[in-house]
Amino acid sequence: MTVKYYDWVEYQSNFRPEKVAIKEISSSKELTYRTLNDRSKALAGWLQKNGLEKGDRVAILSHNCAEVFELEFACGKIGGIELPLNWRLTKPELEYILKDSSPKVLIYSIEFKEIAEALLKDCDIKNSLEIEENNFSSSYEAAISENNDFTNIECTHDDLIMLMYTSGTTGHPKGAMITHRMQFFNIVNLASTARITDKAVQLVSLPLFHTGGMNCYANPVLHNGGQIILTKEFDPGKALEIINNPEYGVTHLFAVPAPYQFMMLHPDFDNTDFSRIQSAGVGGAPCAEVILKTWQDKGVEFSQGWGMTETSPAAISLSGDEAARKIGSAGKPLLHTAVKIVDEKGKEVKKGEVGEILIKGPNITPGYWNNEEATKNSFIDGWLKTGDAAQMDDEGFIYIVDRQKDMYISGGENVYPAEVENIIYQLPQIAEAAIIGVPDEKWGEVGFAFIVIKENETLSEEDIYDHCLKNLAKFKIPKGVEFIEALPRNATGKVLKRTLREEKLGATAPAIS
Repeated sequence: MTVKYYDWVEYQSNFRPEKVAIKEISSSKELTYRTLNDRSKALAGWLQKNGLEKGDRVAILSHNCAEVFELEFACGKIGGIELPLNWRLTKPELEYILKDSSPKVLIYSIEFKEIAEALLKDCDIKNSLEIEENNFSSSYEAAISENNDFTNIECTHDDLIMLMYTSGTTGHPKGAMITHRMQFFNIVNLASTARITDKAVQLVSLPLFHTGGMNCYANPVLHNGGQIILTKEFDPGKALEIINNPEYGVTHLFAVPAPYQFMMLHPDFDNTDFSRIQSAGVGGAPCAEVILKTWQDKGVEFSQGWGMTETSPAAISLSGDEAARKIGSAGKPLLHTAVKIVDEKGKEVKKGEVGEILIKGPNITPGYWNNEEATKNSFIDGWLKTGDAAQMDDEGFIYIVDRQKDMYISGGENVYPAEVENIIYQLPQIAEAAIIGVPDEKWGEVGFAFIVIKENETLSEEDIYDHCLKNLAKFKIPKGVEFIEALPRNATGKVLKRTLREEKLGATAPAIS
């Protein structure tokens, strides 16, 4: 039987059928590759029976669970496109994404039943399935048990397998299109740098709606016949317990810096045995030196990296053996990735000079779903404009210096001030609003709001927090508010956020345009 290049669960089902592919901690469920493949085929049959055609989207709203991967592989078999939804978002945020992507089916876990039912109605989604942990009479399990036959649909490297929505600079999220080619080359890039083989066992705690959770390194591990241990959410004590238990045999980790810091601060950290860890990846935000050194002192090899959803995400990586010598560097471009740093005119800068990172390669998104303007503005001569400023040293190591966009990273989540500002402007008392990112010991960065109130109007900090809480995910809500008389602007009317940063953080504030 011929196995398609993108259907690696089918291959592993034939090659190592009885090996456990996924262990769910919360449910104690174990799925072998044979079972994972069989369930994916059954789901594919149900989706086709209910009208799903090649190119149609299927949304899933759930904490981390095996069903996210079952849907991914089902979509691969029939040409569908998986749409993992960020369960931290509010209904208005999710509603925008669903109306933009128009999925034919919404799969959701029972803990999100209320918001899911509202979304089904307001977004006119005809079909749905409900997941309930260890409930074999749920509608999802009923669909699986039907075991409907399906027609295998041919796909190419250029066909989409997933949409991942990221916050947009205009205030609306953009659906980054993920192709089979992007997934494959990300797997190749990361498998080589993180030494992922069929012996790999990864603890997956980052959310699967995030490219870091899905692709660093869950998909590469499953592609290579390894095993993932899946937790619903990250809990530092539980993570340390799993790492310490030789029965799990965890060899690989990946997280943004915050989870590593939370584990460091946990009372069980000092007594945890990390000797089985072969690679610990960190990305999504700059990693503090104290975090790197603390884990290195435990004998854990840290592999730092840089990338974004649009780059699959892996683009630049710092190997573990260079981590101590090159602390602060994101590393060098990965094997199948071209990187250059350019000035405002698009000319490559000299070593040591700061410019914008441009990326090119088979791991780069073709663009944004239903958004030609955003796609056009994000590329120049086939190179992806990342919006991040960096410099390269004499050895070719890249250092992320700054962000040319206003975006800041809070707990590993990208936050775009324009989106938050648009929500705040919904309050009728607001004359002007500007959000900047400020340092935070716990989350890396958090939002800070500068507010100008209309004449003869009153508004409190609490009013702003309450409004944001109803319309934004918690990680996007500003953690501080300052009322001022007017926002500083240049001659063209652009808000001078540099000035605001200097007023808040001092003259040494980083220059983010």
